[in-house]
Amino acid sequence: MSSQLGARVVVPIDVKKKPSEQKLPLHNRWHPAIPPVAEVRTGELFRVEMVDFSGGGITKEYTAEDVKFADNSIQNPPLHNRWHPDIPAVAEVKTGELFRVEMVDWTGGTISDDHSALDVKTLDLSIVHYLSGPIRVVDTDGNPARPGDLLAVEICNLGPLPGDEWGFTAIFDRENGGGFLTDHFPCATKAIWYFEGIYAYSPHIPGVRFPGLTHPGIVGTAPSMELLTIWNERERELEETGLQTLKLCEVLHSRPLANLPSTKGCILGKIKEGSPEWEKIATEAARTIPGRENGGNCDIKNLSRGSKVYLPVFVDGANLSTGDMHFSQGDGEVAFCGAIEMSGFLELKCEIIRDGMKKYLTPMGPTRLHVNPIFEIGPVEPRFSEWLVFEGISVDESGRQHYLDASVAYKRAVLNAIDYLSRFGYSKEQVYLLLSCCPCEGRISGIVDSPNAVATLAIPIAIFDQDIRPKIGSVPTGPRLVRNNPGLPQCTYDGNLPITKNPSASI
Repeated sequence: MSSQLGARVVVPIDVKKKPSEQKLPLHNRWHPAIPPVAEVRTGELFRVEMVDFSGGGITKEYTAEDVKFADNSIQNPPLHNRWHPDIPAVAEVKTGELFRVEMVDWTGGTISDDHSALDVKTLDLSIVHYLSGPIRVVDTDGNPARPGDLLAVEICNLGPLPGDEWGFTAIFDRENGGGFLTDHFPCATKAIWYFEGIYAYSPHIPGVRFPGLTHPGIVGTAPSMELLTIWNERERELEETGLQTLKLCEVLHSRPLANLPSTKGCILGKIKEGSPEWEKIATEAARTIPGRENGGNCDIKNLSRGSKVYLPVFVDGANLSTGDMHFSQGDGEVAFCGAIEMSGFLELKCEIIRDGMKKYLTPMGPTRLHVNPIFEIGPVEPRFSEWLVFEGISVDESGRQHYLDASVAYKRAVLNAIDYLSRFGYSKEQVYLLLSCCPCEGRISGIVDSPNAVATLAIPIAIFDQDIRPKIGSVPTGPRLVRNNPGLPQCTYDGNLPITKNPSASI
């Protein structure tokens, strides 16, 4: 779709060369007769690289120069898409070391930058998520992280891979993945996004531009065999009995209820497919779809630069893995493939807190393994001062009352927001995709006042190029800015499951 992704480099810098050796000469004075070294056009996105103010004269012996030359070696080992204690580490890092991890998007590059949603409809979900790692973590003396420790992972830097500055948001077909509102939106649909520095825009959702709070959807450690067995047993029981025992299944329609171990699409890093070892592990290894005690797919949108994750350690070396990079995401990632998914990189540092699980985590369950990570949010985030907030209560679309059910309340809040914003010139599919990936804030506002839980969804007004607040007079007819609007790529829904309709919703 785009002839060039990302910014055109007009002033390149080679950090290993002196200022006088650069491809384009530098200068250190102001004078009208200093000639230009490049030319740009108005509206063009361009990149200017630069040396530090001393021209590289300050050495790493006296500054944090090691940040500039972060270890770039953890790039091309085999990937994996399952959790298992016996998936071997592909790299080793020491505590305090700044290292770089690069990763493909969560589908492994299956989704294309084009005007068709057929790749979304036919995506083989047995292959996701593609993770980089595992990475063995040792202290400065070479001693590995051990079960019972906490692994503190600091996100020092992150972003899209250079030259690949685009992403996608999608609604899965109801018969293949679905999503939070799959009973309302059963058709495979996608939107492509392009990045302009910290900002994202989409030709498929015109009149919207916002800064991304970039983050990894997945950061986790390997489970022990004991913990893996707990996961598999409880999720198998849910899958086998949940439809008969859980009333919530009548309101939330994503299926299956749990993704159980499967050899189909299984990738185990260094372990060769088809070998006896692969066959054994593939039948036991947990899917990466949900977040669990090891962290994993928590999709915390504020986990950006400067954040820390305190992960329980269950195996020697911790075996840290990460992936599922997001340029931006709304709370809940309601469309399932709902962030702006992209390839990307992380620059990380790790510390080991010995016996940290016992010191800081209280098990919430029958074993010492029933713990959860702690997340420390960094200081970087977009600043918005005005929000439009939509409320939902635990009454479903049929008018049936549910008891303090936050899931039903949040579903109704999202549906309220979709119906409202569709009055401003957008299709409901466009709004659904937007609310899944823009920096909106979801909250459980009330959970004690029987019978209604109250959930809210707050949308920053500034991301639109029109005023979306209620006002006296007519509703605006649509966004002012339309960038090459080709329409939203969408497939037909060919299944026969019933579609939920709100009889009072706007058309």
